[in-house]
Amino acid sequence: MPRATAVGTCGGRRPDPGPAERASPDRRPVTRSWHAESHRSTRAGWLRATVLGANDGLVSTSSLVLGVAAAGSSTGAVVVAGTAGVVAGALSMAAGEYVSVSSQRDAEEADLRMERRELAAHPDEELDELAAIYEERGLEPALAREVAVQLTEADALEAHARDEIGLGELTRARPIQAALASAAAFTVGGLLPLLAAAFGADLRVAVTWIVTLIGLAGLGAAGAWLGGAHTGRGAARVLAWGVIAMLLSSLVGALVGQAV
Repeated sequence: MPRATAVGTCGGRRPDPGPAERASPDRRPVTRSWHAESHRSTRAGWLRATVLGANDGLVSTSSLVLGVAAAGSSTGAVVVAGTAGVVAGALSMAAGEYVSVSSQRDAEEADLRMERRELAAHPDEELDELAAIYEERGLEPALAREVAVQLTEADALEAHARDEIGLGELTRARPIQAALASAAAFTVGGLLPLLAAAFGADLRVAVTWIVTLIGLAGLGAAGAWLGGAHTGRGAARVLAWGVIAMLLSSLVGALVGQAV
């Protein structure tokens, strides 16, 4: 008598099968995987908006503070300018993210509407198209056709959205999420150089530089870590562009201060 082989064991004993695993007369048992995987690409939407917002908050506010300070302004004037910059920047980032990501979402919805019409008007051609996609990915023609038929019967629009257009639920554009993440990150990033600018005239420039550079390095490393990339390269990339922006802003502020 052949020995049964347990698949997907956990601690040496296979968990009790769920309804989806119980074999039907015309269907083989479904094998489940019992280990979890955390994919970094699912964070792309909010991670991009958060890193962009925090980086913009740090660089733009510190550049503004350094530029105004280089012009010889008082500490009060520097703090007022920095505060206005943080508020305006956070609102601008939120509005910009919402508008841009909404445009992306509109394009996705337009593609789905077009695909829905095509499925209603030309179901056979759409089925052939789906089967051809699976053939291009390496399936044999008969198997590709069988997969296309079963996925179409389950949810034709979802199958075409995922495999033809490249739209998945985890990667869909979310305007409100992007706007809130960007505005919050900009505010947090902008507060660091703004607080540093409150120091006396003798220390504000040095403290602003130190605080901003530490913040940029931490942001670059954290963003790279969350995205599964090398933290050192991420920190160096953010630092390099931040330093360039701050140096140019200080230079322009000093030149304008001398001219007026």
